[in-house]
Amino acid sequence: MVVPPCVSQRWRERRSLLDCSLYNTCDAARAEKGAEGHIILQDFGPLVELDSPAFVHESAQLYGKIHLAPGTSVWPFVSMRAEDQEIRVGENTNIQDFVMIHIGYATPTIIGANCSITHHCTIHGCTIGDNTLVGINATIMDGCVIGRNCIIGGAAFLKEGTVIPDNSIVVGAPGKVIKQKNNWVANCMNARYYRRNAEHYARGEHRAWAGKDGKTWAAEQLQELQKEFKALLESGAEVIPE
Repeated sequence: MVVPPCVSQRWRERRSLLDCSLYNTCDAARAEKGAEGHIILQDFGPLVELDSPAFVHESAQLYGKIHLAPGTSVWPFVSMRAEDQEIRVGENTNIQDFVMIHIGYATPTIIGANCSITHHCTIHGCTIGDNTLVGINATIMDGCVIGRNCIIGGAAFLKEGTVIPDNSIVVGAPGKVIKQKNNWVANCMNARYYRRNAEHYARGEHRAWAGKDGKTWAAEQLQELQKEFKALLESGAEVIPE
């Protein structure tokens, strides 16, 4: 296996790379793809499935039955543990710095596509629908079910078994719905920002959002999402599909 260029020499000296065959979804072709920037280090357990994530930081700790879908990104000092049940992270979802994801005693943790789990969140044995953003330092507990296109406000605490409908904005401790709004455009845009960021980080580039190119890209992406959203609403869609 070729060491990805974004793994620093200092890290190479501190930690040895594992053979890709330890991972259920990694074959020779995927190992070759990993050489383009997908980091696979010893802090992953043998049941972790890396299905072409965009970027996984070298400090992330992933153990147990975990699946990362294509385009996902896992940022510095994330901890994921699934000693029972499973953790599944959907396509193009970003798990930001210092997030802790664990399973419940009786519930897996399922996170949909195009989600943003922002810095310092605790996600514990719950289900989060597609296109949802969970704000900084929020906690979502066992058995919670969060709908699609939601925003969970920073520092919100959702107690066990809370059910949040699609298109909700939630704040407080305990978390309560304060507004119904379809947040699909904003949340998908945030997910696209992080997908772009992840692809740049995988190449050792850390200024994906800066400069004229970054601003032009963002404007084009937002315009594209707004057109798509308008078309879906005109078609009569009450909730934006996956």
